Amino acid sequence: MDQGKNLRGDYSHINNDYTIQQDWGTYTEAEHDLWRRLYARQLRILPGYAAEDYISNLARLDAADQIPHFNRVSEQLHAATGWHLVAVPGLVPDDVFFDHLANRRFPVTVWLRKPEEMDYLVEPDIFHDFFGHVPMLYDPVFADYLAAYGAKGPEAIAMGGLKNLARMYWYMVEFGLIMTDHGLRAYGAGMLSSQTETIYSVTDPTPNRVAFDLERVMATDYAIDDFQKTYFVLESYDQLFDAMKVPMAPVYERLVDKPAIDPATTLPTDRLYHVHGNADSIIALGQAPRKQEPRRQQRPA
Repeated sequence: MDQGKNLRGDYSHINNDYTIQQDWGTYTEAEHDLWRRLYARQLRILPGYAAEDYISNLARLDAADQIPHFNRVSEQLHAATGWHLVAVPGLVPDDVFFDHLANRRFPVTVWLRKPEEMDYLVEPDIFHDFFGHVPMLYDPVFADYLAAYGAKGPEAIAMGGLKNLARMYWYMVEFGLIMTDHGLRAYGAGMLSSQTETIYSVTDPTPNRVAFDLERVMATDYAIDDFQKTYFVLESYDQLFDAMKVPMAPVYERLVDKPAIDPATTLPTDRLYHVHGNADSIIALGQAPRKQEPRRQQRPA
């Protein structure tokens, strides 16, 4: 989220909120072709690994054939959950990012990776941002959570809790898992826009899979250049929305002087999910997995 040095995008013509024009007509046929290949490759591996609501929302986007027009998608998205897409050159400063989210504007990078970067990319590009993130914005509960998350940003910055709040985004937006009636599934943008981590996150026995706990997430470090050593598992997206009702100031005060939890370790208080062969064979230690409660309906805009 934080804008650093040597970023790849063109920041020479940004507005005050770091938005730019998408300028869709400048995309080349080679870029549209690369988009189609990326899209088709990821689409093939989603069944059985990605959350069903993510898959159905992706289909609503109808964006497999070419790089999408943000304005066209925004019209449909706003009608569904009140969100808009805004074009940005790449990563933006934290305060700007939080303000966009709080106002139901999702920043999407305009540039597309090169063909030689299909398997690994340092910065998020349009494929990561759109394919990974936008489908979940159609989910009314997740959409409300993300806006509430953005509204928490100024307090985190003021209290020195930015790294703690950022972990909530990393683990629960980029790399989140959810337990469904069909087993463990991925919904995080970081793995769903990756060819290999989608499958790894759901079926590989190596990483820890820990039941969601707000403070545990906010205290846990993460890796930016490797598969995650820990994933956090939801039973419902309502857990995320409800977590944003928790006063954050006491959490920051408790965590500010504590060392981060190593993501390779587990705690005695963790409720762990263990893989037994495939995505449908998961058990929760300590208690049986609970049946998901009815989903909270979207609140009036």
